[in-house]
Amino acid sequence: MNPQAKLVFITSLLLGTTITISSNHWIMAWTGLEINTLAILPLISKSHHPRAIEAATKYFLVQAAASALVLFSSMTNAWHTGQWDITQLTHPVSCLILTSAIAMKLGLVPFHFWFPEVLQGSPLTTGLILSTAMKLPPMTLLFMTSPSLNPTLLTTMAILSAGLGGWMGLNQTQTRKILAFSSISHLGWMAIIISYNPKLTLLNFYLYSLMTAAVFLTLNSIKALKLSTLMTAWTKAPSLSAMLLLTLLSLAGLPPLTGFLPKWFIIQELTKQDMAPMATIISLLSLLGLFFYLRLAYCATITLPPHTISHMKLWHTNKPTSTLIAILTSLSITLLPIAPMILTII
Repeated sequence: MNPQAKLVFITSLLLGTTITISSNHWIMAWTGLEINTLAILPLISKSHHPRAIEAATKYFLVQAAASALVLFSSMTNAWHTGQWDITQLTHPVSCLILTSAIAMKLGLVPFHFWFPEVLQGSPLTTGLILSTAMKLPPMTLLFMTSPSLNPTLLTTMAILSAGLGGWMGLNQTQTRKILAFSSISHLGWMAIIISYNPKLTLLNFYLYSLMTAAVFLTLNSIKALKLSTLMTAWTKAPSLSAMLLLTLLSLAGLPPLTGFLPKWFIIQELTKQDMAPMATIISLLSLLGLFFYLRLAYCATITLPPHTISHMKLWHTNKPTSTLIAILTSLSITLLPIAPMILTII
């Protein structure tokens, strides 16, 4: 892709995100979402492969439908209350429509079907933007309207997302699809707590983005799109594969690592809200995710490739790992000790 064109698209993404997260008026928020959608489409379809074109088409149709619902919900609310302010969403029908629209934008169950397909058709770097930066504007709208939304509906969608995200990722062999289902599962954790403690949702989102960025950039560095490629990657960059193991375990939420921090706080907050059964269910459902993270980690570091004559091993390169991957991986593994400091903010 032409560097100037890429610069225009990346700048438009930043502009759209900034407009949405800094706006108080529904029309401005909607405009930001539209700019974002139009800017990411060329980045998805830049390879001109039929799969990439299909992914871009699916993404456009879903996001257009979600944007129309956002507009419809805000207009219905303005019709009944005379308010265009995002925080003044009080009409029950508007709240219901908005919840559906944002679930569609984010890829929450039952509107999750587009996300794995779109991620599978995109390059790894675009997949990273779709999994992290593109989820920030809808997450901001969810954060701003959280007092008005129906907690029962959000909890139901969250439990289903955590369950289906883990369950559907079990038999995948493509790394991008596994990361897509991982994203759906993490969104469940964010949605369950949004009505009770929205700051925890943002904390979870930031840490999830950090860990996912580390995994995507590592996979992009070793060019691993399938589990079979990942099995031979240890010959190419052994230290990077070892760090990928720890980052994946952190994404799964195992205790001494960063990923345990948001899960711990969310379970604690749910227990305070007398929702211990929900906390138990979502914790058990996250074990499904742990299984496929372990599978990825096993493929990346523990297996030896088959020793056949026809099998091609990847050459070990002495190319240094990028500084960004090193920083993100370090943060993805070592942030648990800052828990007391975060507790003072939340």
